[in-house]
Amino acid sequence: MFRRILTLLIALGSALPATAALNVFATVPEWAALVREIGGNKVSVFTATTALQDPHRIEARPSLLAQARRAQLVIATGADLEVGWLPVVLRDSGNAEIQRGRPGYFEAARWVTLIDIPAVLDRTQGDVHAAGNPHIQLDPRNLFRIGEALAARLGELDPPNAAAYVAGYQAFAVKWRNAIARWEKEATPLRGVPVLVHHQSFRYLGQWLGLKETGTLEPKPGVEPSGKHLSSLLATQQNTPARMVLRTAYQNAGPSEWMAQKAGIPAVMLPFTVGGTPEAGDLFGLFDDTIRRLLKGLN
Repeated sequence: MFRRILTLLIALGSALPATAALNVFATVPEWAALVREIGGNKVSVFTATTALQDPHRIEARPSLLAQARRAQLVIATGADLEVGWLPVVLRDSGNAEIQRGRPGYFEAARWVTLIDIPAVLDRTQGDVHAAGNPHIQLDPRNLFRIGEALAARLGELDPPNAAAYVAGYQAFAVKWRNAIARWEKEATPLRGVPVLVHHQSFRYLGQWLGLKETGTLEPKPGVEPSGKHLSSLLATQQNTPARMVLRTAYQNAGPSEWMAQKAGIPAVMLPFTVGGTPEAGDLFGLFDDTIRRLLKGLN
């Protein structure tokens, strides 16, 4: 009887998932996806936002505080992307280990060269990011430095698995380098293509692929498009015609659809981050689907 009970307990134990070494709080889906690529089953990841939410405008809900309270690592974009809510979550979590300056706090933007850094800070110009444009995930080359630094940080927090995190990053980097070469080849027709954008969400994507932004539907960053501004943009189409108008999965489709109809160009919704479309289920799918949608809009 004892042996039967022991056998049953062993069987039940083997059916339970292994306890993850680290609880990770990721502010946005792209960093949740990256830490899973590196950490595999050694990390348990909570994502604070979805691709259908504007990461600038999130409420510091009690559920976020609870997740931050138990986290051993917070991964944020930084560059003021989460400035409206993350400081409150960190402060009210009561978790000393994930505060800024501690090993349990990681900012991806620290590891890349930011663009669009304003020469003069003037809040009358809209939602201006003092440190630069925070939408760094859309240049896939940025993920090499971010991923390498993240693997090192995971190893610092979890020394017994440090080698596994390094190996996880190295395996990801090989696949990522091959994917970038493929994406760049596929995207060759996009070089120099003029586009309108809803928000300056695609500056890093455009820099990588060679897209040329000719206008922004928002009159100022973070300010909803107005009829007057859209009409003035439409007038510029006579001299500097864009080939398509781009928006993210979380932005209102109305302004881009209006512009597309009036200008006779396609409105293209891009996933922007992991989960933005059904096809963008991971980091590789994010760029596969982004380039596919851009090429479809071009053709």
